[in-house]
Amino acid sequence: MDSGFLQGNGIDVLPQFLTSLAIGLLIGLERERNPAAKAGLRTFTLVALFGTLIALIAEKSGSPWLLSAGLLATAVMIVAAYINTPTENNDPGTTTVAALLLSYALGVLVWYEYTKLAVMIAIATTALLYFKPELQGMSQRLSRRDLVSILQFCVLSFVILPILPDRTYGPYNAFNPHNAWMMVVLISGLSLAGYVALHWTGHRYGAPLLGVFGGLASSTATTMVYARHSKTDENMLHLSAVVILIASQVVLIRLTVVSSVVSPQVVGKLLLPMGLGLLFGLAVTLLSWRRLSTEEELPMPQTANPTELHAALSFGLLYAVVLVCSAWLSDIAGSSGLYIVAMVSGLTDVDAITLSSLRLFSLEKLTADQAVAAIAIAFIANMAFKFGMLFFIGGPRLAKRVAAGFAAMAAGVAIGMAVL
Repeated sequence: MDSGFLQGNGIDVLPQFLTSLAIGLLIGLERERNPAAKAGLRTFTLVALFGTLIALIAEKSGSPWLLSAGLLATAVMIVAAYINTPTENNDPGTTTVAALLLSYALGVLVWYEYTKLAVMIAIATTALLYFKPELQGMSQRLSRRDLVSILQFCVLSFVILPILPDRTYGPYNAFNPHNAWMMVVLISGLSLAGYVALHWTGHRYGAPLLGVFGGLASSTATTMVYARHSKTDENMLHLSAVVILIASQVVLIRLTVVSSVVSPQVVGKLLLPMGLGLLFGLAVTLLSWRRLSTEEELPMPQTANPTELHAALSFGLLYAVVLVCSAWLSDIAGSSGLYIVAMVSGLTDVDAITLSSLRLFSLEKLTADQAVAAIAIAFIANMAFKFGMLFFIGGPRLAKRVAAGFAAMAAGVAIGMAVL
């Protein structure tokens, strides 16, 4: 055994033991509130300290097997406690056992100087233990359709994406299968978040959340649904206008978030037009919201599952086509060619031209200003398309109520571009 270890007073290792003490107290505090748990504040704290102590002795004595022995001793101790004195409701105590073993392991991590990781895991563990009722309620609200959507997203992300080649093909070396599918995963993930949230919340929280989640899932589908309802029910006219305006403003936030993930260098220039569009749009929407008072049940936008394979393939194909067309027209016609593609493709899908422009920027085929201009043009074109759609589906009365908000958003984006 290390003689220096035996002779020292050990004060230099005190911070590690204090960290383990805090971790044990944090997790143990939550377990203390559970009457069925066989371990509480003191037990969890002692187990975390035990993990750090065993790690110290194992390192200084050159006996790594002590770590496994300590873990086994902790497991035997808590399992024996549940066997000898079972709880009234026959709770097997698996959660408490797992939490105790984790506390021991976190104590070991602290000794090996993974302090930040150990503290982060401890906080996450305490949150999981504390929010048990909410997590159970969330899982029970998940329908089979929701679970299928999540599994499909996992297939897109962790099965298909890793096997695609990460190299460029085609004209201008613009198409990269791995990169293209990464964009599919990104857009599907954002849409899935809105899709699931939309079906979880339903109409319980009113127009604002329906507009937000509808905009995340599909602002076009949300516009179409509420345009139809305003046509069939005059009482829904004002409400539909508010939801449509909110959903369209979410697109501005969505484009900024996507850009910050794909090309952070562009975000600084994109913030001005997107921010002004959002600010102007919010001002008009708030004026409309003040006049809104309804207690009736709100209709749910029937959006398609964004993680279905055919939907993912369709978006991937659209992205590839727009990417190649943008590179080609930008090469032969300069920025005007790119802007034509942005205007045409933005009519139905603003995500494809956004990601294509950002990809061309990363390949140094576009400047940041050109990429931002293409995104802004696509957004304005998309607004024009949705306005025409709600005019023909919802009628001139709905169009009149939405016109000021749409015009404010488009004006904000255009002013931002003019300033740039």
